[in-house]
Amino acid sequence: MATPGVALESITCTAGNVGAAQVAANNLALLELGGCEGVEVALGSEVPLQVPLVTTEETHGDQGIGYAVLPAARQEVSARHAVDVWVETVRASPGEITGLITGPLTNFALALRAEPRLPELLRGLVIMGGAFNYPGNTTPVAEWNVSVDPHAAREVFAAYRGLPEDKLPVVCALETTERIECRPEHIDRLSRAAGAGGERVSPEDAAGTLSTNANPVVACVSDALRFYLEFHRLHDQGYVAHLHDLFAAMVATDEARYTTRLAAVDVETDSRLTIGQTVGDFTGMWRQPPNARVVSGNHPGECFDLMIARLSALARTRDAARRR
Repeated sequence: MATPGVALESITCTAGNVGAAQVAANNLALLELGGCEGVEVALGSEVPLQVPLVTTEETHGDQGIGYAVLPAARQEVSARHAVDVWVETVRASPGEITGLITGPLTNFALALRAEPRLPELLRGLVIMGGAFNYPGNTTPVAEWNVSVDPHAAREVFAAYRGLPEDKLPVVCALETTERIECRPEHIDRLSRAAGAGGERVSPEDAAGTLSTNANPVVACVSDALRFYLEFHRLHDQGYVAHLHDLFAAMVATDEARYTTRLAAVDVETDSRLTIGQTVGDFTGMWRQPPNARVVSGNHPGECFDLMIARLSALARTRDAARRR
């Protein structure tokens, strides 16, 4: 919403951190907060392909957006299914759509079943998910988005096997997304850049302390991130928040600098111990063509500078509109 020159075509919702219906309600409310109404929000699958659904309200709150509370949006969820939105949107604009997936891959896997040409028809695809030679954040080896629906992830990676390098998905996995480590000073910088004064978020605050900021965008970001800061502290990771999806979004909008390594990627779906593990062959041991470009390096400081510049501009615009 805050990036000039980027058209947000549609949003599809699947279950992950919370149920799919709540995800859709959040998206509609956030679009309205950002002044970007009219973007289609479609529900997709409410359960993974084969495994039982597991959600994680303890990580992101009962509504999936931490302590943030937004009024219900005026716009309603689309009558179209997420699979139809994927297929029809991409078919209508071949070579122009960049897909960004920041949750489980269920909807996209189902869309590939309906239209196997999606990898060729998309301009590109960015996936936030997986962990390669790096600890998982859900099991010792599995990252959350992939672990929620490992069978869908396996289908998606298989669909890209043998395609030209520029068509392969860019995979933003934990080893680089956990470098995007948000701290209280980033929230304070955002608020000051938005002209909303300082925004105090401190580990000394009582859990659940809510923002009193008059700027609704700043207050929403602050309340959402405070919950995530508290979660990481509870798990002995410090008073920080890993903004995995922020980096993936900046990759999708061509604003982030990063490097990648080609890999043949597969996902474990059978082992009790390692289900959901993303396994990457970076050296050709499997003698299979690569099916992914796995991000190997990024620049966290630049990402936060850009986040603050983009969101503060949006916050100023929305606050001015509210005052009129």
